[in-house]
Amino acid sequence: MPQSFGDGLNQAKRHHSVPSGIRPYVPKRQRLATSADTHDPKLSAEQVPGNRAGESQVLLDVSARVKPYLTQKPDAAGIPRRLLMRLGGHQGPVNTVQWCPVPHLSHLLLSASMDRTFKVWDGAESGRCLRVYTCHSGAVRDACWTPCGRHLLTGSFDNTTVITDVETGQQKVKFDNQFKVMCAVLHPSSPDVFLCGGHSSVVNAWDSRSSKMVKTYKAGIQQTLDILFLRGGLDFITTSDCVSRDSADRTLIAWDYQTAAKLSNQIYHERYTCPSLALHPLEDSFVAQTNGNYMAAFSSQQPYRMNKRRRYEGHKVEGYAVQCGFSQDGTILTSGSATGCAHFYDYHTARALHTLRAHSQPCLCVAQHPVLPATAATCDWAGEIKVWH
Repeated sequence: MPQSFGDGLNQAKRHHSVPSGIRPYVPKRQRLATSADTHDPKLSAEQVPGNRAGESQVLLDVSARVKPYLTQKPDAAGIPRRLLMRLGGHQGPVNTVQWCPVPHLSHLLLSASMDRTFKVWDGAESGRCLRVYTCHSGAVRDACWTPCGRHLLTGSFDNTTVITDVETGQQKVKFDNQFKVMCAVLHPSSPDVFLCGGHSSVVNAWDSRSSKMVKTYKAGIQQTLDILFLRGGLDFITTSDCVSRDSADRTLIAWDYQTAAKLSNQIYHERYTCPSLALHPLEDSFVAQTNGNYMAAFSSQQPYRMNKRRRYEGHKVEGYAVQCGFSQDGTILTSGSATGCAHFYDYHTARALHTLRAHSQPCLCVAQHPVLPATAATCDWAGEIKVWH
């Protein structure tokens, strides 16, 4: 008997002998062919890796809400006061959120979480998660956009920093640092070069074009909490968790990028660690978040003196990696808080402008939108992201 005829006869017998209510056996080859034929093209981008339709939704669409503001002169920074949307989906604390720096793509919101993933959302209209990236096997501690908006730089507790393609989700290049990465920052003049620090006494500089480490900065500290390039990228500031009787020479350190020499280690003399730093977008100054429950302002020119007349108080840090940041025009300084609030300060007067009761868990980051007025995103220790207007 021909094999094909025998198979058909056997299948026919099975179908006739199966009682009602019981699913008949279907061979694996037939199941695979059926599933391929019935593939649903409407699956979301995060469910179908490499889906071309999903890719176009990430970078090629311009939000209707952002589009009217692209041709207008930016207004003075405003303060968000009402909830616009909630973005849920992370299963662990969200360490940071950041809007895409490219104006026509500024509706895209990047988030990095301790649940080992980082995501890109439509933070302006739908609140939909456009893509989930699973490049790391450990918690994602830091993430940022490249200036072109087409790649993401992430640092993780799995000892690696990765540059990922936003559209495809594929790794462009991966670097092993031999330590848990706490922070990663791109060089402002050469985006192909970036610095990363973490649970180590050194800071590494990598070049993504050659995939090689180009410089090492030996700080002699326990770990690096944050890195901030100053204007032009000729020097940068690092902050550590070193606190002791003589910790004034290690809390904030200024470095020469080219020579890897220390420019100054007598910048901050109080016995508080500084979990995050932020550069003023227009003036020669930067701000350090401190575990003394205040933010301190410093000159970004040597000798990097602290402005003792400006101290931004009212929020709580309490050991969390609470971030600080500026509005696009530099008039408003923002900070999260261990109490779950988002705080807004007048940068020039240090006066508290508004306190937004954003979360029930510690609020770790407040990111103001670069185009939309009075719009900001916040994230918290419980894994929730909110957009405010």
